Amino acid sequence: MTDPKHSPRQHDAALTVTLVVFCQGFNTLTLGGIALFLPLIREDLDMSFAQAGMLSAAATFTYALGQIPGGYLADRFGPKRVFFIGILGSTLLSINFGMLESYSAALVNQVVSGVFRALIFAPGLTLVASWFPSNRRATAMGVYVIGGVSGNILLSLVGPFLVSHYGWRLPFMAFAALGVFSAFVYLFLGREKPASGPKHPVGALDVFQLFRYPIMWVCAGIQFVRFGVTTSFNFWLPSLLVADRGLTLQAAGLITAMGFALTAAGNALGGYASDRFRNPPLVIGGSLAMLACTSALLVAVDSITLLVLVVAVHSIFVQFYFGPLFHVPVEVLGQRVAGMSAGFGNMFANLGALSFAYVLGVVKDTAGAFALGFLGTSAFCVAGVALAVVLAGMRRRALAARRD
Repeated sequence: MTDPKHSPRQHDAALTVTLVVFCQGFNTLTLGGIALFLPLIREDLDMSFAQAGMLSAAATFTYALGQIPGGYLADRFGPKRVFFIGILGSTLLSINFGMLESYSAALVNQVVSGVFRALIFAPGLTLVASWFPSNRRATAMGVYVIGGVSGNILLSLVGPFLVSHYGWRLPFMAFAALGVFSAFVYLFLGREKPASGPKHPVGALDVFQLFRYPIMWVCAGIQFVRFGVTTSFNFWLPSLLVADRGLTLQAAGLITAMGFALTAAGNALGGYASDRFRNPPLVIGGSLAMLACTSALLVAVDSITLLVLVVAVHSIFVQFYFGPLFHVPVEVLGQRVAGMSAGFGNMFANLGALSFAYVLGVVKDTAGAFALGFLGTSAFCVAGVALAVVLAGMRRRALAARRD
């Protein structure tokens, strides 16, 4: 029978994690909407492929710069309120995006949106992970991403249908309004886990200490590759299917939805595998090796059937190593700086996303196809495998030193 004293905490844990996942899902409905509706948005706002890539890069740039500050604020003041401010600001700006009539206004909107989105990732990741036991933290970090992936699944399934009846603006703003509502539900019902033991508040100097650890730089390099590959795939896949392969937006939406569903499953499975075998670098390196193959095959196969199969395999592994990669710094440096270490890694991850997303748009404009861009992501994945080997040795030595 469950201990009555533990029931309220278990209830708070389940409710808070669920609300954070839901908030992530509604927020992603609008972020993913830009990628899925991009062919229509480009036409409506008279944008080139390079300008569309810049739209993603602008939001990603301010988002990346805000990662460490967002993590510091979560560690210093608690993740709950910081996460709420981020979700509310981001979704309100998404409503505004649906009203804009020019590329320049959309660009400004996305620059500011990136600032608020920076207050979502590290605080939310820290909040969810804090409710899990230490030997299940990689799994917890995988759970955190499920909300975002689920939002993209829903969007990919219903988005094309809604667009065919109402255009892209009304569904886009409706999704954002749901995000605003979910933010306030989370504010009133969500809980932070009470601190156990004496508190040691972080200071500004703790941020700079992270730059002294070589293992943080190796993780940062892998993060650069991880999210660069993920963003270039998620952002440009609908355009690849429509512009290069001649599929309809509805067909592209179904394939994209399948991809996001497999990503959600792969994310949770990757975190579980890392915790089960206690070997995050193996999961990281194996995932990157698979992505090196599938990134090249995305533009090499001719058959639509084979392309769908490649998209499926790529989707499984594109975030398979998310939890393990964010878990390693916490495993080595401790929970006290969990928010800042997550922000540190995600800053470099989004610099990779910024670079990859923009370059693929430029490649499409200049070469007329996405082939060279996805072959380039394959080469970066190979480099990521090499970094995973280095990470394995560094982690092993760091954990051995802590035991001595």
